[in-house]
Amino acid sequence: MIVIDLNAKICMAHLLLKPTFHHYSFIEGEVTTFNKFHIDGRIHKDFFDEKLEKEYSSWGEVQEYFLAVIKGKRTPLNFRLILSMAQEDFATFLNSRSLSFRQEEIRGLYLNFRYDGSNLQCVTGVSMNTFTMDKSLEQEWDGYAKEVLKLGTG
Repeated sequence: MIVIDLNAKICMAHLLLKPTFHHYSFIEGEVTTFNKFHIDGRIHKDFFDEKLEKEYSSWGEVQEYFLAVIKGKRTPLNFRLILSMAQEDFATFLNSRSLSFRQEEIRGLYLNFRYDGSNLQCVTGVSMNTFTMDKSLEQEWDGYAKEVLKLGTG
């Protein structure tokens, strides 16, 4: 787990206006403007006629709703947003980093964005389904997050 300080204006453009994070799973988010808005990313499968395999919406599917809540003349008082690499991308990530973990062992590879009204940070996180003392996945995820988030640090 690491904390990455981000340029709020640049990173928010990538989060809210560009497809940079569209393929990530949207776990949950919360925005405080004139009210506090909470959005749960878990899919309610009984809403759909067809059978869905995934558990969470993608960020690309909810991005415009999040933007609608934030959009206005004033910046939000705060927000938090939790994204995870999509589960179907775990195997590719593991292979590209030569890691010996199986994708079934991983619960989530997280990017936790937090804005306090002036500063934007991202805290990385890894959640496993099994206990391990091996920190190589966490270290590789932290390195990957630094690469992805370079866009928002400058």
